[in-house]
Amino acid sequence: MEGISLILAIVVVTALAFDFTNGFHDTANAMATTISTGALKPKVAVAMSAVLNLVGAFLSVEVANTISKGLVDESGIRPEVIFAALVGAILWNLLTWLVGLPSSSSHALMGGLVGATIASAGVGAVHGDVLVTKVLIPAIAAPLVAGVAAMIAARLTYTLGRKADGKAAAKGYRAGQIASAGLVSLAHGTNDAQKTMGIITLALVAGGSLAPDSDPPMWVILSAGVAIALGTYLGGWRIIRTMGKGLTDLQPQQGFAAQTSAATVILASSHLGFSLSTTHSVSGAVMGAGLGRKGGVVRWSTATRMFVAWGLTLPAAALVGALAEWVTGFGDWGTAVVAVFLVGSSFAIWKVSRREVVDHTNVNDVDEAAEQEPPGVVTTAMAAVTPPPTAAAAEELAATIPAPASHAGSDPAPSQAAV
Repeated sequence: MEGISLILAIVVVTALAFDFTNGFHDTANAMATTISTGALKPKVAVAMSAVLNLVGAFLSVEVANTISKGLVDESGIRPEVIFAALVGAILWNLLTWLVGLPSSSSHALMGGLVGATIASAGVGAVHGDVLVTKVLIPAIAAPLVAGVAAMIAARLTYTLGRKADGKAAAKGYRAGQIASAGLVSLAHGTNDAQKTMGIITLALVAGGSLAPDSDPPMWVILSAGVAIALGTYLGGWRIIRTMGKGLTDLQPQQGFAAQTSAATVILASSHLGFSLSTTHSVSGAVMGAGLGRKGGVVRWSTATRMFVAWGLTLPAAALVGALAEWVTGFGDWGTAVVAVFLVGSSFAIWKVSRREVVDHTNVNDVDEAAEQEPPGVVTTAMAAVTPPPTAAAAEELAATIPAPASHAGSDPAPSQAAV
């Protein structure tokens, strides 16, 4: 193994920066419903998620191998190509975080890599069959499968729990939410942390520091796990608010159903080596769980904006990645220009975010206009055939929910609508 060059070191650092943004961008996947229903305090939830993300990073390398060995032709890739791909992915993550949209960090990375590779080595350097079977098809199937599973699970939960004691049921479902949220965090580590492992491994192979077809070295696994864990602990509160409150109002039963369904889909995909979007899976599960309760409302205006972001992720990141690769082609000064642009753009996005701060103290606040959005056709149709909990169970459950906090300086208690 040869030593690591300066450009390779820059690529590794940039990859870990992407992993960090992936962490705070995707914290909502594991903990949004747990926070919105009051099962865990916000800071406790993100700390738990961070630890389990780190553990999950060591459980498998299948997804990492899909990226480092399968998606693009290793022989046609230079370290500068990886750097350009990461620029596209990081900027898309930051932009969607700024507007609070749960988009896919995975697809941002895939898009950036595909765009930069095409700009450098042509379309032939991208393995289209792998892109379709292990990226695009799972992107469509994951939210559908997770959504249907969560809807069925929520309906079964209400049906089977009709005669359960309200207080005991609420306590049990909260415990179940904590466990299932932990499972989602673990699953997120097995899938998303590996994507950075794969991209660093690909860069090491491209730079001649690692033999082709190698698995990620232990230091790569450790550094990627730590980076995503630190990002997760930071919170990503804007997207947590959208996922936990913006799409639908969840009771503990629905939160448990959504998280369990999403975790099952993510873990199965990690085992098969699919570069799955955990965001797509969890968002689909949240909406499915929302439709699983009679009277539940999915806010389709928010969902539509989210779907548009999903559709734009791959091409937008690919375009930025391709442009960044074109600039790096001018030599060291071109790479320096791209690096300065990345740092400057990231700082500008952060400054804009300070105009309206979202953190653990106000993450459960809801836009009144969004709360008053009328149910759509799909919500109305599904709600009509979904059995409600008994009145007695509902009253007992409601009695266990504390009133919302009246001040913004402390963690707000979950509102009645949220649970």
